[in-house]
Amino acid sequence: MEKNNIEVNEFKIEGRNAVIEAFRSGKTIDRLFVLDGCQDGPVSTIKREAKKQDTMIKYVTKERLDQLSDTGKHQGVIAMCAAYDYSEMEDVFALAEKKGEPPFVIILDNIEDPHNLGAIIRTANQAGAHGVIIPKNRAVGLTATVARTSAGALNYTPVVKVTNIAQTIEELKDKGLWFVCADMDGTVMYDLNLTGPIGLVIGNEGDGVGRLVKEKCDMVASIPMKGDIDSLNASVATGVLAYEIVRQRLKK
Repeated sequence: MEKNNIEVNEFKIEGRNAVIEAFRSGKTIDRLFVLDGCQDGPVSTIKREAKKQDTMIKYVTKERLDQLSDTGKHQGVIAMCAAYDYSEMEDVFALAEKKGEPPFVIILDNIEDPHNLGAIIRTANQAGAHGVIIPKNRAVGLTATVARTSAGALNYTPVVKVTNIAQTIEELKDKGLWFVCADMDGTVMYDLNLTGPIGLVIGNEGDGVGRLVKEKCDMVASIPMKGDIDSLNASVATGVLAYEIVRQRLKK
């Protein structure tokens, strides 16, 4: 699509008219980059549309926008679109019911690397998780890189975006789920009962699971480490813990 010589890429939309159209057409936009200090009419309209959809707005310098731009015609606004549509929480429970299994979800507390997110979604699919839950802010969304790295798993595994991870855990507890988070100081995963309706919580690549989120979890699981470094990549840790859940479910 092209309008007023403003190019619209599949996952990045540049230019004021194009961004306004994207919001009004209902396209899922993960985050909006706006020139800091810009207050004119079209930009105010874009910000208003972004707030309606609870889209994260980042105010940046012209130099940063120029770096992000593929067209050189961003006009002070660039929208980053989701490569795939997000699911609703009901889709996760519907999938579990369809398979006749207790719900199994993977919750990601601010994963920032798109390759990690893509790999986790792929693992979630292979391990039989019924959905992946990610936060709206301070985390990567369903970008083109995530879609490629998931190797098609996004077509089968629902990904739900929520405003508050800690609050979501509380809401899912009311639906009968227990929660286990990954942390080096936890109980060795083999000594925990990870059967039944369960949510696996994985933290940020650098800081791990946030304190408030960790406090909401019922169990804290550690992965036995035999090497010389003290942590695993987030996607690898997800795979190890997810397959311990699989093992215990099969054993049961």
